[in-house]
Amino acid sequence: MIKGVSLLKNSEYRKKILESLADVSYLTPSEISEKTKIRLNHVSNFLKDLKDNKLVMCLNDEEKRGRLYKITELGKKVIGELK
Repeated sequence: MIKGVSLLKNSEYRKKILESLADVSYLTPSEISEKTKIRLNHVSNFLKDLKDNKLVMCLNDEEKRGRLYKITELGKKVIGELK
């Protein structure tokens, strides 16, 4: 939990990405990019960080295109801590 909070406090982009997933079932990286106004290549890099730290999960990891990302319970708790 503390590591997740620290990760988001160190990057406004990570925080925006996680918040964009908090109120929906799932989004693609392109949809996240559109919603947050963060370039797609940055979104992809930050999603990897968030996934490695178990704040988001990919619902169809085997796909090369059209991956769907969802916030985890830990991700929801971390967002709650920051508010």
